[in-house]
Amino acid sequence: MMSKLGIIKCGLETLCTWLLLLLFPFPMNIRFRFLIVWVLMQFIAGRYRHKALLIWDELKFLFVSYICGYIASLMMFSYGHGFPWHDVFYLTLFYAIDFIVVVILNRYAHLWFWKHVKHNVLIVGTGPEARQLYSVCRRNRFSLMDPLGFVDCSSDPSLHVVQETEEKLPRKVYPWQKLEKAVADHDIDTILIAIPDLGKSDMKRIFGKAYDLVPNVNFMPRIDGEINFASQINDFDGSLLIATSRTRDPYFQLAAKRIADIIAAIPGMVILVPLTVYVWISNRRQGDKDPIFFVQERIGRDGRLFKMYKYRTMVPGAEAILEEMMERDAAIREEYEVNKKLKDDPRITKAGKFLREKSLDEFPQFFNVLKGDMSLVGPRPYLPREKEDMGDQYEDVIAMKPGITGMWQTHGRSDVDFDQRLELDAFYYRNWNLWLDFVLLIRTVKSMLGRDDQGAY
Repeated sequence: MMSKLGIIKCGLETLCTWLLLLLFPFPMNIRFRFLIVWVLMQFIAGRYRHKALLIWDELKFLFVSYICGYIASLMMFSYGHGFPWHDVFYLTLFYAIDFIVVVILNRYAHLWFWKHVKHNVLIVGTGPEARQLYSVCRRNRFSLMDPLGFVDCSSDPSLHVVQETEEKLPRKVYPWQKLEKAVADHDIDTILIAIPDLGKSDMKRIFGKAYDLVPNVNFMPRIDGEINFASQINDFDGSLLIATSRTRDPYFQLAAKRIADIIAAIPGMVILVPLTVYVWISNRRQGDKDPIFFVQERIGRDGRLFKMYKYRTMVPGAEAILEEMMERDAAIREEYEVNKKLKDDPRITKAGKFLREKSLDEFPQFFNVLKGDMSLVGPRPYLPREKEDMGDQYEDVIAMKPGITGMWQTHGRSDVDFDQRLELDAFYYRNWNLWLDFVLLIRTVKSMLGRDDQGAY
């Protein structure tokens, strides 16, 4: 079933595609066929049913629909009198331009019509998961979800929900007993249940009441690694089964990942030359005449140790200085043991602060990528001394090559502690595919160039 925005986008995109077709020297009957194929592929990809909650999902649907549409359109040409280079060139140009036009239309359609097609959302829960879900909804306008209030279930003695209420939530908090009033006050059509630890009886009651009030109910499940984004819900003759699988050795994707690493590492090494000159000059201007490169042993794939290269951003002898600082100050020791780094680290040089903020200190790692020790995208390269603290997550983290960038750099950077970084890296392993790498690379570039970026330390 098409969503309201899906109907709008279908009309706008079809009109723009047809107008673009008129600019190309195809016979009219071929234009009509191309348009029919184009529309058919958009529907087969499911683009107008609002299945995509993130722009990355929408891009994936677009890639699939355009590649399939392009191949289907190629089959309409006559190849009996030689290869129709002229027609194929125009078809390729048409699909390339149309793709860009449709991506732009998608972007602005969500902004132009947001107020008219958005979902009024009520979040059931008042804990950190509810707050996180609210933040995601607010910064991700593509999902069309507008959170207008929270519901506190712990206020009802018949529910066994134990939750730590946030001191201050950004929207009004309703007690569970006034759920109907909250739905009516804000014309709610979607309820998000953000209490992962719900018991069976509580879940049954909350779900039952929510389904009676609104047409859309989503919930945040408790996930301890047994479910990933490759999981599928199956009807097994009346029994609901969740199939979770992960190909341990996806040879084609791993080969493609390695090829992409080499292709990216070559221009990275070229950029490294002028960047190294810049770092050398900057250090000398500030009176820092020590070596500009820093070499450190890190844990690689399958637990093998390798030497990782970075620009030096700390004063020489930083490790010894850290030990002294931790001996003198218990608060510093506690901060380092929890986060494995310090927020206001006095060991960082003036030039090093800038390099860290823009992640430029990682550029020498392109040499590690070229050697095969690291990948462009992957888990964080952990220190050997951190192995003990990694616990059960260790095996998941070392199953992939460490990366220059990854989940933790694009999902919080310095705002996540050591345990959260481990969870993000384990998530990457369980859900890895080439598309995830593509998304993380785009997010890394946005993070480096974005004005609102808080930087790393």
